[in-house]
Amino acid sequence: MGNRTVAPFDIEGWEEDVYDERPGARLSRTRITKTFTGDFTGTSEAETLMCRAPVEGSAAYVGFERLTGALHGRTGTFVLHHTASGSGGQRGGSWTVVPDTGTGELTGISGAGEIVIAEDGAHTLVLEYELG
Repeated sequence: MGNRTVAPFDIEGWEEDVYDERPGARLSRTRITKTFTGDFTGTSEAETLMCRAPVEGSAAYVGFERLTGALHGRTGTFVLHHTASGSGGQRGGSWTVVPDTGTGELTGISGAGEIVIAEDGAHTLVLEYELG
């Protein structure tokens, strides 16, 4: 990928709806809203399905997130597909731009990224992307 963006973000809203809580796993649907600064400035809305195990830190989720704003000065929207899991202090996941979801000056965007969580709990989106 030819371009890289680093965008710290704050989680502004977290609305979790638990729909199944039995021994072994807690399943929920969660709506998350964020505000971004840095190379991408704007907001996002995500819908995720989450599974939390009874062991602290063991969880997984999948979801879609629409980002709206300016990426290195180009305005528009695009959708990220999330899939992530973690256990025993280890985390892994992927965040990819859903093909053909870019609008405005972000039409044709493709790429993949990661969410970096600092020791102080700060979250940052790091996105490697191309604009077609």
